[in-house]
Amino acid sequence: MNVQIQSVKFDADKRLVEFVNAKMAKLDRFAERSTGADVILKLDKDHEKGNKIATITLRMPGEDLVASHQAKTFEEAVDEAIDALKHQLDKFKAKVEKAEK
Repeated sequence: MNVQIQSVKFDADKRLVEFVNAKMAKLDRFAERSTGADVILKLDKDHEKGNKIATITLRMPGEDLVASHQAKTFEEAVDEAIDALKHQLDKFKAKVEKAEK
């Protein structure tokens, strides 16, 4: 899967980029029809909820799946966004299977 990583308002360190790539590689097993993904990491002003936001767009044939999560660390935000994408993928697969019948 071709993964594009953008960091907004900061420079992502090598460890964070490797973490995101490793997580997206695992997600690739679930998303066999995916044509690519965009990961946007950005800082927010809300320190109460956590100021790290991860938005992941998974490009699928026919539609894009998008999940965004806010947390105190980028790793946690990426994990939560990927979990949300897994749920969306299950629904997407069921919809595709139903359409093929």
